[in-house]
Amino acid sequence: MAAVPTTPEARPEPRLGLRERKKIQTRQAIRRAAYRLFKEQGYDATPVDQIAAAADVSPSTVFRYFPTKEDIVLTDEYDAPMRAALEARPPDESPMESIRHSVLATLRYAFEHEQEDMAERARLLQAVPAIRARSNESMAESGQILAQVLCERTGRPSDDLDVAVFVGAVLGGFQAALMHWARHDGQEDLTGLMEQTLDVFSRGLTL
Repeated sequence: MAAVPTTPEARPEPRLGLRERKKIQTRQAIRRAAYRLFKEQGYDATPVDQIAAAADVSPSTVFRYFPTKEDIVLTDEYDAPMRAALEARPPDESPMESIRHSVLATLRYAFEHEQEDMAERARLLQAVPAIRARSNESMAESGQILAQVLCERTGRPSDDLDVAVFVGAVLGGFQAALMHWARHDGQEDLTGLMEQTLDVFSRGLTL
């Protein structure tokens, strides 16, 4: 796997305050407890109140951080770093290249620091239909971030159709790569699959 970029604009490590760090720690504790229970007794057999008890928080706290049980698997801390990395790209760079550098830098960082969790996410994506369905919604939320930044960078209105089509196509490609990765039990290099996906777009969608 390629090394995580070390340039300031590419490194997905924003400076966070104490409150935000505590929120991240709580989310991670809930996620770790959930993954352990899912492995021991299965996803469907694990209720949220049991996850809360294992993480030493209340069920209401779990739902405050994760609106649905599926979100425990799908939610991560990388939307904000991805946005910051995208905003820091050179203004004259093409949108595709900006996405390539910002998204892949964030993904490499995640894969290096949370490889075991990402492998478990791949297993659950493959095994649980509800998680696959929610994954589409989660991807759309990330798409809103990409679209907003691209509209700001290009001076287009927030509801620009060209931007919406561009982002929708890229996210559709990412979703296809993600499901390919899940079908192969998370054993392939996810960043390589995403780069291959972007290469298809760079060729003009030719095979």
